[in-house]
Amino acid sequence: MIWLTWRQLRGAATMTAILLVLLAAVLVPTGAQLAADYTGGLAACVRGEDCAGFYDQLFDDYEIPFLASILVVLVLPAMIGLFWGAPLITRELEADTHLLVWNQSITRTRWLVVKLGFTGLLAVAAAGVTGLAVTWWSGPLDQSAPGGFALMDPLVFGARGIAPLGYAAFAFALGVTVGMLVRRTLPAMALTLVVFAAVQLAMPMLVRPHLIPPVTSAFELGRENVGGFGINRDGTFDVRIEAAIPGHTGAWVLSSELVDPSGRTIATSGADGIVQGVSTTSGPCSPAAGPPTGCPAEVNRLGYRQKATYQPLERFWPLQWIETGVYVLLTAGLTWFCFRWIRRRIS
Repeated sequence: MIWLTWRQLRGAATMTAILLVLLAAVLVPTGAQLAADYTGGLAACVRGEDCAGFYDQLFDDYEIPFLASILVVLVLPAMIGLFWGAPLITRELEADTHLLVWNQSITRTRWLVVKLGFTGLLAVAAAGVTGLAVTWWSGPLDQSAPGGFALMDPLVFGARGIAPLGYAAFAFALGVTVGMLVRRTLPAMALTLVVFAAVQLAMPMLVRPHLIPPVTSAFELGRENVGGFGINRDGTFDVRIEAAIPGHTGAWVLSSELVDPSGRTIATSGADGIVQGVSTTSGPCSPAAGPPTGCPAEVNRLGYRQKATYQPLERFWPLQWIETGVYVLLTAGLTWFCFRWIRRRIS
């Protein structure tokens, strides 16, 4: 059975192996150069401003391979579900070759165990190697990436650590399950892609933020969390709040609001909020004061704050383990369903 399963799988497995070799041929030399650039640049910067400029330049230099590596890791589990999972049983059912195997003293359970176990382990191993290799390569960039590409950002998070193993296992089991139900290869592949994409979108948007209860805190306004101060034509003064938190670099900010002294929300991230009590004709926020260096202190004195809900960077690995565990449970449930279905429904 293992030899037969390998004969059926070897085309897809060989193609995946070639892609992994090509990926390694790109990551190994560029990863060494990236690490050297990071170490050298970090040693050269002395002041915080200099380091900030260095981080921005480093990310700009490697932005394209950084984004490409994320795409590879996120797409690979979907491809496993489509080309490894969906056809695995469906092509047997379409050609009725499963009946021939079962008539040779091989039980349904053993047949399915070999197919799922052998193929599934190879699929998960391929995704795991890819995810860990990209995690190693992008280490310097993950420590210096700008907002929107930080390690806890939903897009980046899913392409790091052990999460790709869970994605691959779930995609494979999903493809096999859909194939058993649909019993046609092309419709099964299409449905597998739709369901997997829906789950992958729902996880970061609806589930991951609540796997661990997020933290909600209030922060004073400053350079990190304020996008700008402005004087309007009617003489009012506004503040634009941003989705960044002072002292929590790399955190995943779920919501960021500007609140007044009573705690009422007057603006959300990226929007301008009118601040009451700030003089626009004199004082630290007036045009005559020049650069608004003292304006944040004045606004803070009046009691305005940033209210942010976030997942701190320190929760990266706990969230990785919990989310991977969720996908393992989903995979186990689909696998149980496959065994139940093949014993009772397929003939």
